[in-house]
Amino acid sequence: MASNITLSAGVRQNLLSLQNTASLMSTTQNRLATGKKVNSALDNPTSFFTAQSLQSRAGDMSALLDNMTSGIKTLEAADNGLSAITKTVESMQSTLRQARQDKSFKTESYTINLGTTPAGTEEISFQGGAVGTTAVDVALTGTTGAAAATVSTGAFTAMDFNPAAATSGTITSGAFGSTLTFDNAGDELEVVVEVNGVNQTLTIDATAVAATLGVGVTTITDADELAQVLDDLATGTLNVTSTGTAVTFTSSTTGTGSSIEIISATATNGGGANTITNTSGIAVAAQNTGSATGTARTLSFDIAIDGAVTPTTVTINAAAVALVGDNDNIIDTVAELASIIDAQVGAGATIGSTATAVTFTSATTGVTSEIDISNVAVAGSGGFTNTSGLATANDLGAATGGIAAKTVDEMVTAINGTAALEGKVRASNDGGKLRIENLSTSELTVTGLDATTGELTGGVGTSDIGGNTVRTNLVKQFNELRDQLDKLADDASFNGVNLLRGDLLKLTFNETGTSTIEIQAKDEDGEERAINSATLGIDTATDPDFDSDEGIDAILDGMKDALGVLRAQSSSFGSNLSIVQNRTEFTKSMINTLQTGADSLVLADTNEEAANMLALQTRQQLSSTALSLASQADQAVLRLF
Repeated sequence: MASNITLSAGVRQNLLSLQNTASLMSTTQNRLATGKKVNSALDNPTSFFTAQSLQSRAGDMSALLDNMTSGIKTLEAADNGLSAITKTVESMQSTLRQARQDKSFKTESYTINLGTTPAGTEEISFQGGAVGTTAVDVALTGTTGAAAATVSTGAFTAMDFNPAAATSGTITSGAFGSTLTFDNAGDELEVVVEVNGVNQTLTIDATAVAATLGVGVTTITDADELAQVLDDLATGTLNVTSTGTAVTFTSSTTGTGSSIEIISATATNGGGANTITNTSGIAVAAQNTGSATGTARTLSFDIAIDGAVTPTTVTINAAAVALVGDNDNIIDTVAELASIIDAQVGAGATIGSTATAVTFTSATTGVTSEIDISNVAVAGSGGFTNTSGLATANDLGAATGGIAAKTVDEMVTAINGTAALEGKVRASNDGGKLRIENLSTSELTVTGLDATTGELTGGVGTSDIGGNTVRTNLVKQFNELRDQLDKLADDASFNGVNLLRGDLLKLTFNETGTSTIEIQAKDEDGEERAINSATLGIDTATDPDFDSDEGIDAILDGMKDALGVLRAQSSSFGSNLSIVQNRTEFTKSMINTLQTGADSLVLADTNEEAANMLALQTRQQLSSTALSLASQADQAVLRLF
């Protein structure tokens, strides 16, 4: 048994050294083989478990990168959709502008032939097109020798349209009393004034009097001197002046925010022969507030000419006065008033004037000739009530002559002056024929023709005027683009998530789930929404929508709003994309940091371990030689035999 073997001390010592060297070589060989200096918790518990924790966190964060990358692609898909939708909306705008520029409305020309003895009941009737299902009739006949409707106002008086100016808060004290002498220490007059809601304390003593009235002066003898001293003590928001017998406190501002209130006036006697007991007229006064700037003065009235359904509203104010070249805001003469009214009434009536009044005369005569003035009103500051003789009035023309067919020019005036046909039908003189233009995309029916000759006789014959086919085709093009808009929105998805459909994209940025972002299309109120034609306010267009330029302009205004929504949503998604991309780069950097930190705790320096191995090999050889030498000493006894 090994326990019965006795080794010399030298051999045992060299054997132990050799065993230690072999153990170190084994450890170094393991480090070289694995590349780690810490392979288990036995090597270094702190480093091992710390590195393991860092590697685990790096692994968790690495798993989140795929989700972030998918989120970036989802946002890019949504941005692709928004870009395509924006181009589609711009194409729709182009279609609308093309429709607005097109004026290829269909026309027909008719010869008027009512004979020499018209009955007076002959009419031309319009139905369909933009007119609608209710026919609009216009008389083909009129009366001869009839009077025109005329209205004359009452007496004129000059009119001032300058609004009242704003005033400042002002308070005037009572009459100045006896003189004030400040020749003793402690003599003071303290006045507290609230200016625009802020108190100012003005303290008069010998120093203040001398600073204002001159070196050595200690006595204030009148209201002028008192006002000077107080004004020097006041700050910029307060002005103090004199009326000669009293002191006036005024705010430097004007309007309803300007206010003055005297809070107190206190005299203090410092002793001596001359006593300070009076306040020389300054007493506590209630608040006085300035007035706001007066509102603009206005005179307005409605005038209906020849029974117009919608009357013209005439508004006379400073701006209207300036339009006729008068910049003093005052109407000085009746002729000037007539000129201002005439600039707003337009065709259909003549606006004239006498020496004292304005006259209104219809351009037509007979029973259909009518001038109706209503709703005369004045408004503005300063109790403005001057109407310069305008009053509610109505006057109808008289029909005193016989019945006659209207000329082509008279029919042009009558048709174009009919409110129910305005913007729907337009008449003109086509070389002696009455030309009717259908301002619509739908067919217009004209009734009042001779069924055989096609002449305009007031008969029962009809004629159809086609609609504007160019605008009709552009309506179809507009609706096709609208349909494509919705399809683009539906196709802008990635991995089943479509932000343009209102889907919610939630991304997690850290391994604990405490850092997240939720991305969704929302309106200005923060409510979720989809991006499509309905939420953009783009409705399906109909042919009547393209009948008038005004209708097209209304749709164009809606398209501008839609582009604003798209650009705002694109900006929002762009901001979110920047956040996710930044977070992705941050996560990559963190993973690298964690892995590098973990490796620094457990990885071995192979160069150092190789050098250690070489040294241990040398030590092993030397230990083996030393062990051999120690054994030779034990073998010396064998030489005796």
